[in-house]
Amino acid sequence: MVPVSSLLLTLTPIVVIIAMLVIWKKPADISGIVGWVVVSIIAFFFFQTNLEVLIRSTITGVIRSFAVSLVVAASLLQMAYMEKTGALKRIIIFIKTIACENKAVQIMMINIGFGTLMVSVGATPVSLLPPIMLALGYSTYVSIALPCIGYDALCTYALLGAPIVVFVDVANSFLGQGHEISLSQAGSVFFMFLPVISTLIGFCMLWIVGRWQGIKDGWLPVVITGAVIAVVSFFTNKVDRLVVLTGIMCGAAVIIVMSLYLLSTGKKIIDKSRLTKEEIDYEKSYPFWKALTPWGLLVILILGLNLPTDMFNLLYREITLPLSGLSADGKPIVTRALWNAYTWIFVSTFLSMIFIKPTKTQLRETFSLWWKRAPRPVFAAIIFFVIGEIMNMSGFDMTSKKYAVASMVQILANFSSQIFSDAYGSVVAFIGLLGGFITGSEASTIAMFATYTLKTSNMLHMELLEMLIITAGLAFGGGLASVISPAKLQNASAAIDKLGEETAVIRIAFVFAILLTAVTAALVMVFLAVFV
Repeated sequence: MVPVSSLLLTLTPIVVIIAMLVIWKKPADISGIVGWVVVSIIAFFFFQTNLEVLIRSTITGVIRSFAVSLVVAASLLQMAYMEKTGALKRIIIFIKTIACENKAVQIMMINIGFGTLMVSVGATPVSLLPPIMLALGYSTYVSIALPCIGYDALCTYALLGAPIVVFVDVANSFLGQGHEISLSQAGSVFFMFLPVISTLIGFCMLWIVGRWQGIKDGWLPVVITGAVIAVVSFFTNKVDRLVVLTGIMCGAAVIIVMSLYLLSTGKKIIDKSRLTKEEIDYEKSYPFWKALTPWGLLVILILGLNLPTDMFNLLYREITLPLSGLSADGKPIVTRALWNAYTWIFVSTFLSMIFIKPTKTQLRETFSLWWKRAPRPVFAAIIFFVIGEIMNMSGFDMTSKKYAVASMVQILANFSSQIFSDAYGSVVAFIGLLGGFITGSEASTIAMFATYTLKTSNMLHMELLEMLIITAGLAFGGGLASVISPAKLQNASAAIDKLGEETAVIRIAFVFAILLTAVTAALVMVFLAVFV
């Protein structure tokens, strides 16, 4: 049996972070730094972890976070640049004209289609979409809720696939040389959850807008949207180089199919009647193609790096640019800096200047706004990777290259295998939901809890496919936490100057999050029974 004292010590950092978030209402970055201090103290005094291991684990966590933290930094720079150059305003004007005659189609196109497409290339739907929804006539409550839930099913493929890339790296570090999994192996398992979860999220959105009448009126666009996501993601997750493009392709496909649906029902796709004279004048003065160049160039670059097999193999498998001599266990830390999205977000932003031609004042204001916005979200993305790394390496002895005592992650795995046994699959999605609530992102949830989940699965003598299904359940739970993440809801409220309104949203959002996570848990058990 797991010693009670070891279990309580292991859970203490997690409890402290939850208390910081829920009781004292501190932001994620502050809660994270307190959690890092607590986990470091416990690892040092109670898990025989020396100072060098703690320092190296902290450095390793920072580097492992780059697939997320640097994408956040690059994306926030690009968004600030598009805002200050007027490109974002032009895009918002366009989105306001979409599908005004059919609310269900409009919701699918904007919050799932555009929302997924935006978050896949690094934009932030929770900041961008609420003002648009409000301008389209939706209530404050709806304008906050829909952007936060719309892209949840495809969170795994957000930020150009950062969460699934993080998972593959974590899994391969756990499995060891000769047992590595590919992006498509992981993607083919993660994909299985999408048809059901995507469709249910669509129905949740309709219920938020119009209760049962909303579902009755809009069920067909929701079912079509779920089917489109299922078909597209099935094919993208069959090939390594397409996995990270899943979000982009699903978002674009939803927009295209919903447009065809509107045409088939005799409705307009674009209706400019809602635009003000000022917006119409701005639309005429700022070409839409120019406003899209930062995102357009990014998509072109990402396609160019991933579609040609030789290019993908070169940048993903061969030029991995590992950093050696930093980790506590001596393993090199793979960066793939020439393949990862953050490099190309920076590049696409720079190249778009050829077309947008920003002024010196606009560039100065861009960097000023970026510096104001970026540090805290970037740090929040980093700190939970660090906490996860310290929990994993606690008890490690660098001299013997072995664990002097069981790590915090091992303690959690031992306890979970003893308590839940064969029912572990039914609770892992709720662990992911907790992780997503704590960290604010699916990628950070994976960083903190994937190794623990894999270890627990291994102790339960599960095969590789079972381990992937279990961990996919964890990841989807983390993605579904977006709708109850205090940081995301506050961002959405702040975008329409309605801070405080998110408290009304979180009550119903919590119910949906629990229901969708329960469905995810049920799917885990079904997939384990059917495919294993």
